[in-house]
Amino acid sequence: MTRRNRSTSHLPTHRVGASGLPLLFLGALLASALGGCSGDAATTEHTISTALVVQPDSTHAGHDSFAGEVRARYEPDLAFQVGGKVIERLVEVGDRVEKGQPLARIDPRDVRLRLDASRARVAAAKADHDLALSEQKRYQTLLERKVISQSQYDSVSSQLEAAAAQLRQARADLEVARNQAGYAELRAPRNGVIMSRQVEVGQVVAAGQTVFTLAADGDREVLIHLPENRVNQVSLQQDVKVELWSRPGDHYDGRVREIAPSADPQLRTYATRVAFTSGDVPADLGQSARVFFPQGGTRMSIPLSALTAEDGAPYVWKVNPADQTLVKTPVRVGPYQEDQVPVLAGLQAGDWIVAAGTQLFREGQTVKPVDRRNRQVDFGDGGH
Repeated sequence: MTRRNRSTSHLPTHRVGASGLPLLFLGALLASALGGCSGDAATTEHTISTALVVQPDSTHAGHDSFAGEVRARYEPDLAFQVGGKVIERLVEVGDRVEKGQPLARIDPRDVRLRLDASRARVAAAKADHDLALSEQKRYQTLLERKVISQSQYDSVSSQLEAAAAQLRQARADLEVARNQAGYAELRAPRNGVIMSRQVEVGQVVAAGQTVFTLAADGDREVLIHLPENRVNQVSLQQDVKVELWSRPGDHYDGRVREIAPSADPQLRTYATRVAFTSGDVPADLGQSARVFFPQGGTRMSIPLSALTAEDGAPYVWKVNPADQTLVKTPVRVGPYQEDQVPVLAGLQAGDWIVAAGTQLFREGQTVKPVDRRNRQVDFGDGGH
């Protein structure tokens, strides 16, 4: 029978962990590690962060472009000069019309009745005038015989003058009625194409209400819409280039002819018309086009990720080359592009700015600037 060794039964036993080290030793190591972490937390505030930096890019400079549509220079709105019910519409949108061609008619019965009434008023006024003239001649004879006084004769003469004035007024009203009878038919004022139609047969229209819009033959131009932050940078008679989407790569000379004085109430853009100055441009109505505005001087662009804003004011983090600290730098920018934004003011071509993670930095923070290849940027003697 095996005898148990009592001398070892009172020794303390140590459990062994999976790593082969006693658990008490592992606990000591963990406590030491925790103590070390608390010391590192005190020094993280002084850690220098790495910042991806870039310089403004001038390769995107040169021009701004805006999409537009080829339109006629003259686009009159056509309307009846008298009100009435539309009884006939003779053209459709897209139809070519000639000068003087009938486009629509309204019910002529009312204007014809007014014409008849005017003729009747002329006849009545002429009868009154003839009677007053006869009376004036009779009283003149009596005055010569000294049968009546001068005042009686003057009264009859005044009645003749009033009758003559009423006759002239009635004849003028007759001319107006005759014109209005002709206004019952709307005719094309010049050659062109019907661009739009706003009425239907059976609709009652007022005088001056638009019925058709005509694109007159002749000069063609491009209609674009400038945003509010760009309209002040465009001037009348400014030279531009125009590219038709049907002819990519072909550029035609153009000039800003007209800028709307106020913004569209819905789009908040300014309608701008660009006239072609090239000789023969194969531009048809409704074609799409793009207008290019050359920019003088050097235009810079930065990545969209480098731009941030505070209270609506855009700014970037610029690196001070002397001590590699960050400087909050306000900038003025142009229209946003797909992944770039042009900088109009606030930066120089040689400046270095933070290109990503802008929300993680603060004013005066020291950084370690690196480029897109993760190479540290060397500022030399503090210059760019």
